[in-house]
Amino acid sequence: MAARPELSAARKNQILDAAMVVFARSGFHDARMDDIVQESGLSKGTLYWYFKSKEEIITAISQRLFATDIKQVESLLKAEGTVSERLQQLIRDRAQGLREMSGMVAILFEFYAAALHQDGVRQFIKTYFQNFHELLVALIQQGIERGELRPVDVQAAATALDAVFEGLIVRSLIDPDAVQWASLGEAAIRLTLDGLKHRQ
Repeated sequence: MAARPELSAARKNQILDAAMVVFARSGFHDARMDDIVQESGLSKGTLYWYFKSKEEIITAISQRLFATDIKQVESLLKAEGTVSERLQQLIRDRAQGLREMSGMVAILFEFYAAALHQDGVRQFIKTYFQNFHELLVALIQQGIERGELRPVDVQAAATALDAVFEGLIVRSLIDPDAVQWASLGEAAIRLTLDGLKHRQ
């Protein structure tokens, strides 16, 4: 008999929570499925019922982590306020998210490293970046259509904003004291937006 949907979701989350602890402690390459079994408190059979490999677990964790970012941009695309205000809010939301999962930020870059060797992870991260990029394109296009921003190559502008977000995350991982998201993050976005605004 198949597990009830709510029980199935709870079991998956229990496994993913345990896997994140194990991956943060040991790294992807050294972590074993048996370690995840032990951390989760479930049986090996239960683990393999839901996930057949570490790659499947890594992909599921990345889906859970990155889904929040996409939802945030989707909501900002429909929100009130100028594009500049909404991009500043995106920085604040991202900063809050990073604070809440500070102990797990390194896992994001374990995903990137895993993407070099694992097709499933690489494809998911590629799709995430494409979706995030297209939402930024739509947001910048809104600003142009409303006269807030000057006509520019929206694809290039969105790529520049992508680079700001990802660069700040990398810098904060390597040197946390160098990146105060509340000030530096918003300043970086303002500098980028200054180049997009109509010149007086």
